[in-house]
Amino acid sequence: MLDLRFVVANLGEVKKRLAARGGHATDALAPIEQLAAERRALIQSTETQRAEQKKASEQMRTLKGDEQAQLRARLKTLSDEVKEKDARLKEVEVSIEQALLNVPNLPHSSVPVGTSEKDNKVVREWGQKPAVSSPKEHTEIGEKLGLLDFERAAKVSGARFAFYRGALARLELALVQFFLDSARERGYLELIPPYLVNADSMRGTGQLPKFEEDLFKTTAGFYLIPTAEVPVTNYHRDEILSTMPLKYCAFSPCFRSEAGSYGKDTKGIIRQHQFHKVELVRFEEPDDALSALEQLVADAQAPLQKLGLHHRVVALCTADLGFSAEKTYDLEVWLPGQNAFREISSCSTFGDYQARRASIRFRPAQGEKPRLVATLNGSGLAVGRTVVAILENGQQPDGSVVLPEAIRPYMGGMERLT
Repeated sequence: MLDLRFVVANLGEVKKRLAARGGHATDALAPIEQLAAERRALIQSTETQRAEQKKASEQMRTLKGDEQAQLRARLKTLSDEVKEKDARLKEVEVSIEQALLNVPNLPHSSVPVGTSEKDNKVVREWGQKPAVSSPKEHTEIGEKLGLLDFERAAKVSGARFAFYRGALARLELALVQFFLDSARERGYLELIPPYLVNADSMRGTGQLPKFEEDLFKTTAGFYLIPTAEVPVTNYHRDEILSTMPLKYCAFSPCFRSEAGSYGKDTKGIIRQHQFHKVELVRFEEPDDALSALEQLVADAQAPLQKLGLHHRVVALCTADLGFSAEKTYDLEVWLPGQNAFREISSCSTFGDYQARRASIRFRPAQGEKPRLVATLNGSGLAVGRTVVAILENGQQPDGSVVLPEAIRPYMGGMERLT
């Protein structure tokens, strides 16, 4: 959430920076403009009346009789009016804070300005595209090998679900451990988080109230997590941290309704209602957030490089930023079957946007006033999409799939899927 006082004092600048996001990003400011005007009027009025109170109180010492009684009555009226305006001021500020929950984060000045994903900037590429003759998509590869079953998954659950079978199920779990080992080697503490969270947790990371339709909610009022970012970021909600920075990794299933993505990636396991992911979450001092983002990208790239998967790093433009993000890099892996790069990780810094919502602070030094932390997270990596990349990049003319050498020890030495 943006800082209330910064927004009301700099509405023009806030509107300009939000406009860079495109679309209707500035619409959420409409109620805030009116409330901000009322807030200013209330503050000015109460300051004037408090000055009058102070002056009248000083005059009381020099007055007697009827004049003193009249002034006392005036002071009583002023006191009542100031109390009423103070109460209204609190209501207005609460209303502004509620409205701010629907306002996206301000893009960092280093984010490229653009109007669509076409304006995203490729920062660098790693590796080379593999030579694959007559490449097939992962769905055809997996089904022909008897390793993916979409038909029975549709019967059991519906669209956008899949059964993994045999060696592919083993590969999925092997990748999870491979990613966790990579994160641990790079200084991340592993957590196993809850997969059900309360509304306060969803609000803390920015999923609520804006994106409730994208979430799965239980009859008990809990939400299934869309990513481990939610429970891990809220791990330190309402705390003052004494140690910085903090780095966590967590494996979890992820659940998303995919509202608004009808007709997009409906085939295969690119975009499903349930998938696995290893998440990297960092808590940093605000001045270190941008350098920490570069480190986070390198941490997410590390397992891709070990697997030998050709990929690129893309800086998202203002129009393509996520709601809570201040700056984002996507990692896009090459998929021969689709003849395209596809997102496999998204690494973002949120500045103090999430920390303000979740009240996560740190104390710079003993005796100093606590400050809001900067939060960052990134996929390290999306497991299902890594499976897709391995299937498509490792496919052979005989229909088998050669596994990357780095994952073979996690597969009991298995070299290929047949």
